[in-house]
Amino acid sequence: MNDKKDLLKNLPKVDECIGVLTVKFNNTVPIKLIKRAVQECIETERQHILNDTGNYQQKSDDDWQALFQAALQKRLQPNLRRVINGTGVVVHTNLGRSLLSADATLALAQAASHYTNLEFNLETGKRGSRYSLVENIICELTGAEAALVVNNNAAAVLLVLETLANGKEAIVSRGQLVEIGGSFRIPDVMKKSGVRLVEVGATNRTHLSDYETAISEETALLLKVHTSNFRMIGFTSEVPLADLVDLGRQRGILVMEDLGSGCLIDLSAYHLPKEPTVQEVISAGVDVVTFSGDKLLGGPQAGIIAGKREVIDKIKNNPLNRALRIDKFTLASLENIMRNYYDTNLAIQNIPTLTMLTVSPRLIKGKGRKLLRRLKTKLAPDCQVQLIPTVSRVGGGAMPEYSLPSWAIELQPEKISLNVLEKEFRRLTPPVIGRIENEGFLLDLRTIQEDEVIELAALLIGFFGAETASK
Repeated sequence: MNDKKDLLKNLPKVDECIGVLTVKFNNTVPIKLIKRAVQECIETERQHILNDTGNYQQKSDDDWQALFQAALQKRLQPNLRRVINGTGVVVHTNLGRSLLSADATLALAQAASHYTNLEFNLETGKRGSRYSLVENIICELTGAEAALVVNNNAAAVLLVLETLANGKEAIVSRGQLVEIGGSFRIPDVMKKSGVRLVEVGATNRTHLSDYETAISEETALLLKVHTSNFRMIGFTSEVPLADLVDLGRQRGILVMEDLGSGCLIDLSAYHLPKEPTVQEVISAGVDVVTFSGDKLLGGPQAGIIAGKREVIDKIKNNPLNRALRIDKFTLASLENIMRNYYDTNLAIQNIPTLTMLTVSPRLIKGKGRKLLRRLKTKLAPDCQVQLIPTVSRVGGGAMPEYSLPSWAIELQPEKISLNVLEKEFRRLTPPVIGRIENEGFLLDLRTIQEDEVIELAALLIGFFGAETASK
């Protein structure tokens, strides 16, 4: 016990440590951050001493300086950090979903660093509407009469339901009551919007007669939810949107479709599964459709609402709309992304999400060979590396059953486990995120950008390099 008391008494003094570090960093680091880092390190060491069973090693001055600087460096590091995505999941929700193009990023930066005409009409010199900046473009591309953008698709669904069916009933097929991620479920969103849910059909089969039978004087909406994040196969049946639209017209009831990760291009032309496009939904006569801006569309996080002008005007006038509206950063980048869709080839070429989804496996393999050439002679012999075929995923709740043929760098270290390797790669700068598969750690080249290949090679050589291993 006396030894512990002596060790505790010998812990560095906070004020002295702050003084040394302040001089070391030449007053370029806020004292509050230095103080907090020092306090955390000393407190951690205090707990080590108190919990020690006899193996405690007292630290030298150099040890303490290293601890303080590491703690301070961690505090100075941004919480939101860039990572290298080697998972092969293109629209990776946990890693920020879609990447923006260089032009969209520039538009965002300009909106951030300059004043804009966000709500100023340059022709009249009077107040304007932020929605007008993208509404015409969305309408021209989709065929909708009017459009509105809010901060994400869940918000879009909430706003539409609250506007059109609050206090009333909305009829939905039981097989479409999906969970849309983060434990948010369609029934929960409907309840929050004040809409009474009426489930029809069975989990696997719903018929038009189910909707017809369920319609009452309280029915305000027929809702179709595109099940983009799962598939049912076998003995299944669902009602085509056109039939729902006809039924709605006959009975004077609005029809809405939530597309989820909607797209503006028929991706089946690029050997991907067929997904309904926004244009197809609008042409079917639906009153309103909602979809995400940051999934298959390849833009920033946003929820896009499009449809009949009379319906969209009601939604725009809902006071809740102000709480859900988008800012100038989203508008700037979304407008830039949307303009690419006037030319399909331009969209495929310029929008990173579409580029990654449609790129040829041959080109992915070429990227892998480029990386492999840089690694082959420079990695320690206790880490085997090879280029192997694999499969990528679309992600973002889209095309869940579809595998994209791809290529990956496989690492097989001998001295550390794959789980330890995965953890250590997350500590790199920038962190490298991959996946463990079979007997190796895979870095899927589909989601590794061209300008990251040389950087990734340097990171791997620094971690597994022959020179490092020999020291």
